[in-house]
Amino acid sequence: MLTHLHIQNLAIIEEVELEFHPGMTVLTGETGAGKSILIDALGLILGDRGDSSIIRPDSDKSEIVATFDITENGEIFTLLDEQSISCDNQELIVRRIVNKDGRSRAYINSSLVSVQVLRQIGEVLVNIHGQHAHQSLSHRTNQRYLLDSFAGHKIIIDDLNTICSEWKSIDEKLSSISSDSKSYDSTMELLGYQIKELEDLHLSIGEYDDLEEEYKRLSNISELIKISQKALQLLSEHELSAESALRHTIHDFKDLQKSDPKLENFITLLENTSIQLTDTVDEIRQYSDNLETNPDRLNEVDNRLNLLMDIARKHQVHARNLPEHYEMLTSRLNELKSNYDSINEMVERQKNIWGKYEILANKLHDSRVKNANTMSKAVTKHLSGLGMPEGKFIIDISSQKYDVPVKDGTDQVEFLISLNPGSKPQPMRKIASGGELSRISLAIQLVTKQMNLFTTMIFDEVDAGIGGKTADIVGELLKDLSVDHQVFCVTHLPQVASRANNHVQVSKSSNTNETHAQVKQLDKKERIEEIARMLGGMRISQKTLAHAKEMLAL
Repeated sequence: MLTHLHIQNLAIIEEVELEFHPGMTVLTGETGAGKSILIDALGLILGDRGDSSIIRPDSDKSEIVATFDITENGEIFTLLDEQSISCDNQELIVRRIVNKDGRSRAYINSSLVSVQVLRQIGEVLVNIHGQHAHQSLSHRTNQRYLLDSFAGHKIIIDDLNTICSEWKSIDEKLSSISSDSKSYDSTMELLGYQIKELEDLHLSIGEYDDLEEEYKRLSNISELIKISQKALQLLSEHELSAESALRHTIHDFKDLQKSDPKLENFITLLENTSIQLTDTVDEIRQYSDNLETNPDRLNEVDNRLNLLMDIARKHQVHARNLPEHYEMLTSRLNELKSNYDSINEMVERQKNIWGKYEILANKLHDSRVKNANTMSKAVTKHLSGLGMPEGKFIIDISSQKYDVPVKDGTDQVEFLISLNPGSKPQPMRKIASGGELSRISLAIQLVTKQMNLFTTMIFDEVDAGIGGKTADIVGELLKDLSVDHQVFCVTHLPQVASRANNHVQVSKSSNTNETHAQVKQLDKKERIEEIARMLGGMRISQKTLAHAKEMLAL
């Protein structure tokens, strides 16, 4: 429900602040006063194209802010979630700014959005009937939705959607297998060869790193022996070795220990060092004793490393990753075998799903045809009371052929209108007269109002070209529709205006330099005066005032 509208610098409107309420609200005023500007403002909020021509002269930008209570609009929350737009307090604030350079920005609850997103969300907030862009009832998707809602098809359509999802899941698996099957034999042969090649290597995890370490040691064995022997000479075996120097130093300090007790600490440290040095020398000697050249083993390790690297290059992996690569290839081979073992089962499942789909789609088609006839008669009956006695409303249903299940069934639904005897029924979107289109939309909404497709509906001059009894009927029907919806109506007829819960008057004033539009929410006394003006023109008599009071009282 629209609860608030703020307009700044739009056409002849300098600034307007309006609060709206449930029920029926009428917008009245002289022709050219600017009533349509309010509809244009809402159109911009709902995603209509905006350019610099709409900006009030001498202003840099136009700005429109609308606030909606979306407590009872379940569909909007799904759309907001898809766009990652937060909405914590059941209130939606939509802001549109059009700059002088023609560029525009749109915000929903402070989130910057594209005009496409604005239009998508706008279509579930408000429906404008008339000569403006948001004629959502002219869209085939909404027409099908209205028919299905009228007929109570939700359960069967949910079942169809479930079937479509199941079909799609299987079809994606089959498509993947089908893609593989184009080279299945060659793929299986290649995988078998690669796995056999790796199996013949008798790989072990970590083997490459172990071999690489061993190769480095074997290839440098002579240098290792040389360095080890040199270390033993310097540390232990030479007459001036480190061990010999330590022993002499410890002996000298012990001889002088009586002269200076502090030498005891040095002696302790030197003795510990001597012990560690002795242990180190023993380790080096043991290591040196085990070192011996082994050309055969070096050649064996070198050959093994070269073999691993050659095969790794063929498989385009690092040699150390060959064991993991082998596991991956084995898993891939098993997966292919498993997929092809189950392909017949999946094909059979698809056949069963398609059979179920056809039964449900045919059942839905039959029900649509039956309910389309009922709904067409009901809408046509309303058209007669809305000043179109020769009008006929027809719902055309054509069943389409598809190779795969499609959501919502196989039918294409379109609302057709014939306004004159002998004239060929035309799609709603091709009806030329905005007033006629508004009344046709009103008739449809009256028949389908229990579906609550749109919480807020706007009828722009729905009374164009009618009067008298028909105007009374239109007013009564709009009032009836406003019981379950928020209804706005731009009207010139007092029969319609008198039935509103809320009344907004639009007027304008001019001087030599500029024109201003004034928008005012009328109280009870002001409503009497405005309806009297609509009844009697500029000259308002006591009779017209009394008539206006009577109409409001009724």
